[in-house]
Amino acid sequence: MKSLLVFVLLAATMCWFMFSPIYKHVFIVRQAVLQKEVDYLLEVGASGEYGYISSAMVEQSRSRLEALGLDPDAVIYEISSTSGLPADHSAAPLRRGTGLILTIRYPYERLLEIDRLIGLTPPSPDTLMSARGMKMSEFIR
Repeated sequence: MKSLLVFVLLAATMCWFMFSPIYKHVFIVRQAVLQKEVDYLLEVGASGEYGYISSAMVEQSRSRLEALGLDPDAVIYEISSTSGLPADHSAAPLRRGTGLILTIRYPYERLLEIDRLIGLTPPSPDTLMSARGMKMSEFIR
């Protein structure tokens, strides 16, 4: 009985050692993809041509994230400005020097569930990872 218990504990630990780095890698890649998308949208949105992040830009972003394996319906975009003005209206772009702030959130989706094998409590599936950035608008009327 004792040897059976040792085998089960050793098997669980070996599974964790073998597969945990893969799931951690997926987590790191998702975080990097979100940050890259934030940086890209801010670069385009804060440029001298736009001064805002429109809903069309957000939809294009969703399709890019879907192509990378994320669920587009689960991605949450928060767009704001340092002045408090709306930052998603093409009719009223942010003037030069106003900060454009973008946060993208995505759920963990039971990604770290394998940590239960060694007694760690993984984050709730509803917990969100996020990427955030700010860039000064370069738009001049």
